[in-house]
Amino acid sequence: MSQLFQFFESTGLSGLTWGYAVMIVIGLIFITLAITKEYEPLLLLPIGFGILVGNIPHMSGMPLGVYDSGSVLSYIYFGVKEGLFPPLIFLGIGAMTDFSTMLSNPKLVLLGAAAQVGIFLTFLGALTLGFNAQEAGAIGIIGGADGPTAIFLSAKLAPHLLGAIAIAAYSYMALVPVIQPPIMKMLTSEMERKIHMKPPKEVSQRVRIIFPVAAFLICVLIAPGSMALLGMLFFGNLLKESGVTDRLANSARNAMIDIVTILLGFSVGASTQAVRMIEVDGELVNKGFLSGDSLLIFILGALSFCMATIGGVLFAKFMNLFLKEKINPLVGAAGVSAVPDSARVVQMIGRESDPNNFLLMHAMAPNVSGVIGSAIAAGILWSVLT
Repeated sequence: MSQLFQFFESTGLSGLTWGYAVMIVIGLIFITLAITKEYEPLLLLPIGFGILVGNIPHMSGMPLGVYDSGSVLSYIYFGVKEGLFPPLIFLGIGAMTDFSTMLSNPKLVLLGAAAQVGIFLTFLGALTLGFNAQEAGAIGIIGGADGPTAIFLSAKLAPHLLGAIAIAAYSYMALVPVIQPPIMKMLTSEMERKIHMKPPKEVSQRVRIIFPVAAFLICVLIAPGSMALLGMLFFGNLLKESGVTDRLANSARNAMIDIVTILLGFSVGASTQAVRMIEVDGELVNKGFLSGDSLLIFILGALSFCMATIGGVLFAKFMNLFLKEKINPLVGAAGVSAVPDSARVVQMIGRESDPNNFLLMHAMAPNVSGVIGSAIAAGILWSVLT
């Protein structure tokens, strides 16, 4: 009986508290949403299963978790903790992104910049709620709706909040079709939603080749902290547009980004332990996923995402006061960098008002500029707050 009791003490069942049970349920919900609703399945499925793995209790002294030195999961998590995976994701995104629509109508770049207002308003809100400057900066970046950028910045500024910030960012990215439409309809009239925009102009290959080089130099000279993310983004785009490195571009946007997405999602999920005790000012404080900070992060993340959408739509309406050729204000909602989901939502809402209105290509312009904008915002926050 003593041996049986000793065996039971070594199982996960003996340490399965209500916190771990709650996290396992959350992981199962993520997996269910990914499979049945197809909400960002490439992200939610690895994250959901990672949550299951990260919340299986184990004996102290057995290096199994992502925070246990020498464990297999800790080596995988190294790519998240040290900011290795996000730039590789950006390389793949650059290799599959077409900037032609943005280049044919440069004024739409302003909508991507306007949507970043959510980041800085949330930063101020987090400071007001008692988070320190580094934590507030990491939380604010959720408003950019860019998971890799959120992971990269939180790993640099507030690594103890990385799991909650990553889950919040990817959760709201998956819920773009749920969150954005009510805001877009509330801020626009039926007449505005019916505005047609001229088809994008054709952009020459020479311009498409020059753009990633010139844009990289301009952006990084303004915000050197964005060099890793934007350097890989524009490098991947140059591989695509040059016409002489098709093999490299195909590898970056297919096999490589798939592998990194698997490792990134799984390890981020595994980092969301229900309880993680950290010493703060000589006292042990729970910085696990079920702490009060995580709840505030989810609330602030939702507000940040909503404010980013509002900022893009309202700025499009403001621009229309001075433009002869009007912009459909719905396009402003694509300024958040949830590529390409927010652009698809713009197309969907536009066609509800007018089935002959095609806004997808126009929406991709602020959508891809939002990716650049959120990376620049992350670089600025990292530079200022370090």
